[in-house]
Amino acid sequence: MADTQYPKPGDPAEALERLGSLSLRELSMDSLLQTVADLAKTVMPGNPEASVSVLVRDRPTTVASTGALATDLDETQYDEGHGPCLHAARTGELTEIPDTRTDDRWPDYTPRAVEHGNLSSLSVPLPIDEKEQVTGALNIYARRPHAFDEASRSVATRFAPYAAVAAGNLYAYQVARDMADNLQTALQSRAVIDQAKGILMERRKLTADQAFQALAQASMHTNRKVRDVADDLVTTGEFPRA
Repeated sequence: MADTQYPKPGDPAEALERLGSLSLRELSMDSLLQTVADLAKTVMPGNPEASVSVLVRDRPTTVASTGALATDLDETQYDEGHGPCLHAARTGELTEIPDTRTDDRWPDYTPRAVEHGNLSSLSVPLPIDEKEQVTGALNIYARRPHAFDEASRSVATRFAPYAAVAAGNLYAYQVARDMADNLQTALQSRAVIDQAKGILMERRKLTADQAFQALAQASMHTNRKVRDVADDLVTTGEFPRA
């Protein structure tokens, strides 16, 4: 296809300047990742769509995307278990498919990419947190073959650090949030169990240890969590008979 059929890419310098001026404190990590993908789409050739993939202990997910083409191709690779974005994330190698119609490295994937209208792609690795086995890739899916030259590869690699920082912060936030949620749940469970123990200690004249053992036995007898047995006792006053 002639180049005139594709929109002219934007100015990479302006896009990078815009990324550099963004405040990490004012934007959510999701918003920053989406901005990276959106700007990558505007400056890369081949009328592309862009995405950011993150692998946590080799479990992939797409955390930002500019359109259905990028999302569908990411998910196709996740289903197959291989492909350029996964290869880049796993190996740390810049991974390019010059022409999906002739590339034979991922024969289960490339025909489906062609069906979607993707004729070349570029995946830039994102080293996010190797200690925690968290990696990723910035993916550019072009609608024409041989879309990328040395200049466009250089631009894509300059976008990658912004995506890596945002994805790393997003992962750290999610871990912290999950830990906080788990801690809150644990504290709530402990409070309910302590209330139930107090009821049993008063009702049956048991020690604290004996009361907990009674809860544990009721849990095994009813095949329910100790926390659920305790909650029933606190809210209804009922306790399973052995």
